Amino acid sequence: MVLEGSSEALCPPPSLELRPSCNKSQPSPPLGSGSQPHEALFPGDKEPIKYGELIVLGHNGSLASGDKGRRRSRLALYKRPKANGVKPDVIHNVSTPLVSKALSNKSQHSISYTLSRSHSVIVEYTHDPNTDMFQIGRSTESMIDFVVTDTAGSGGGGGGQGQSQGGAGGDGGQSAQSTISRYACRIMCERSAPYTARIYAAGFDSSKNIFLGERAAKWRTSDGLMDGLTTNGVLVMHPAGEFVSEPAPGVWREISVCGNVFALRETRSAQQRGKLVENESNMLQDGSLIDLCGATLLWRTPDGLRRTPTLKQLESLRQELNAARPQCPVGFNTLAFPSLAQRATVDKKQPWVYMNCGHVHGYHNWGFRKEKGVGSSAIGGGAGAGGTAPASTGDRECPMCRRVGPYVPLWLGCEGGLYLDAGPPTHAFCPCGHVCSEKTVQGWSQIPLPHGTHAFHAACPFCGTWLTGEHGHVKLIFQGPVD
Repeated sequence: MVLEGSSEALCPPPSLELRPSCNKSQPSPPLGSGSQPHEALFPGDKEPIKYGELIVLGHNGSLASGDKGRRRSRLALYKRPKANGVKPDVIHNVSTPLVSKALSNKSQHSISYTLSRSHSVIVEYTHDPNTDMFQIGRSTESMIDFVVTDTAGSGGGGGGQGQSQGGAGGDGGQSAQSTISRYACRIMCERSAPYTARIYAAGFDSSKNIFLGERAAKWRTSDGLMDGLTTNGVLVMHPAGEFVSEPAPGVWREISVCGNVFALRETRSAQQRGKLVENESNMLQDGSLIDLCGATLLWRTPDGLRRTPTLKQLESLRQELNAARPQCPVGFNTLAFPSLAQRATVDKKQPWVYMNCGHVHGYHNWGFRKEKGVGSSAIGGGAGAGGTAPASTGDRECPMCRRVGPYVPLWLGCEGGLYLDAGPPTHAFCPCGHVCSEKTVQGWSQIPLPHGTHAFHAACPFCGTWLTGEHGHVKLIFQGPVD
C-alpha cells in the first residue's frame, strides 16, 4: 500500500476496500497518444472498433493552424490493443504530511482529497481490464489523448468566415490565460458491446494523480466515499430526444470527479455544489455536449455519424449547388461556392447574402445604409481581388426587397460531424453565413452554449459566432440562370 505503516486513526478506518458495487463512481486512468486508428488495430482485425468521435465546436473542419497529432478539431476514440482503465480500489484517511508519499508513487493511480491542513483522503485505483480510458485537457503531456485549447468565441459581427483561432496558440500566451484545465476530463469506454462511454471530471497527471486542494468543492458521500468538482467544472448536456431524428436541447449539468450528475453551481467556480440529480447519468449519447470552460465538444456515436455527410458528400453537394449556376439578380454574373479547402479568403465568384431576407447576390460595393466607419474602400476594391472578407461590412439594403441588414459572404459548413442530416445546404446561420441543411440550422439554433461564468448563447457550431435575428438562421433565396 502507498501509505503502509500510517499511524493515523481517523473516523473511518485508515484503509477501506471499496465495494465493487460502486461502478457508477469508477473514474479511470491516463494514457498515451494511442488513440489514433493505426495504433488501435488488433492482429487479424480488419477494422478497429470505434467508440465514437469528439468534435470541438467553432472549427469548420480543422484548426486554423491545421490538425497536428493530438491537437486537432476532431478525434476518433478506438478500442485499444490493451485495456488501460482503472477503478477505485482502496481508500485511505491520512495526515496531510503523508500525502506527498502517496503522490510520489508513480505506478499507482490515485485521487487525493485535501479536507484540511491535517487531514486528507486518498483513493487508490487499480487496473480495470474491461475499460479503455481517454484523457482530454490543455496539457501537451503524453497522458493527454486530446489536446484542447480555448476556442475564440464571438459576440456578434458577421463578415468573413468567422474561422476561430482557438486551438492554434499552442503553449503560448493564449494557453497561459486559458480557463481550460490542463487535465480537464476523462472518458471511460466499455471494451465490450454496447461500448458505453462515460465522462468524469478531471484527468490523471504525469504522476497518475488527481489532486483536489483544500479550496476545491469536495464532500463525503452517503456511502462513506469521496467526490468533488474541478475549479471551473465540466458541464454536460445530453439531448432531450434522439439527436438526429428529434433534435432538442436538454439541461446543462455538472459532472463530478466520480461521474455523478449535479445541477449547475450558482457561478462556474462557486464552492457550493449544485443539487444531486439522481435520475441522470454521465453516460454519453449521440449529440451529448461537453463544456470545458473555454471549449465545447460534441460527442457523436458511430451510428449517428453514419447519418451525417462525409467530406466527399459535402463536396458533391457543393458541386450540385454550383452546377445549378446561381446568378446575382443585379449583376447577372454566375456565382460559385469556393472549394472546401479554401476557407480564409473570399473568392471573386463567392455568393453573398442579405441576412434579414435571404436573397443571395454576388459581391457589390454599394447599398450601405448605416456606415459606421466602414466605407467602400474597406473591401479593398471588392472581394474579386481575392482579399480577406472585412471584419464588418455594415448594414446594407437588399435591392430585391429593400430590407436592411447584415450582408456577408456564404461559406459551406465543412465539418460533417456537426450536421444533423445529409440534407441539401439550403439555409445559413445568422450572422456568420455558414451554410448547411435546414435541420442542422434549426437544431443548433435551439441549443444554448455556455459562455463565461453563467451566461448561455446559441452559436454557429462551425465558427462559434453567437446567433442573431429572430430564428438565428435564414433560408437562402437563389436566382437561377436567366438563360
